Amino acid sequence: MKQAIVKAFEESVSTKKAFLKQNLDTLIAAIDAIAQAFLNGNKLLIFGNGGSAADAQHIAAEFVNRFRMDRPPLPALALTTDTSAITSIANDFDYKEIFSKQIKALGKEGDIALAISTSGNAANVLAAIDVCKNLKIAVIGLTGGDGGKMARKCDFLLCATEGKNTARIQETHILVGHVICEMVDVRLFAA
Repeated sequence: MKQAIVKAFEESVSTKKAFLKQNLDTLIAAIDAIAQAFLNGNKLLIFGNGGSAADAQHIAAEFVNRFRMDRPPLPALALTTDTSAITSIANDFDYKEIFSKQIKALGKEGDIALAISTSGNAANVLAAIDVCKNLKIAVIGLTGGDGGKMARKCDFLLCATEGKNTARIQETHILVGHVICEMVDVRLFAA
């Protein structure tokens, strides 16, 4: 058991280090884009499935409430939280449209989206990215492996390429989310 635990920690650290080495410049550009969207009076729309849905909610809460410093609330919205909208869209249309229809209703040019999919192939995430492109909403893709179909669709691709294990990818994703929150706060509110 000890060896399995040590191996899990080592894989998590290794995945994060590889992510940083491969994505640092894109991560900085994504942070700058989110900060600029907020400065321009726009919002951040975040979405994903399963653990990525939980990450979307977690990251949105950090922006709306606060992360590490007290500051004014920032406009971030997880599209994973309105169960009435999600279930009615899935029932009346298709599960593939649960995020895209919300973006059509709530998104506007100048907003920015954070699309999260460990595989990069979630049909509803891909459909939402297409709507973002039509509305001129920049897309940050947070994914893993080879980036899947998302890799060709995002303005800012943040990919845990070393990650083959979904748990290790998700662990990297939440760290990325925390770093984004902290650096946006520093960019906007540090004196």
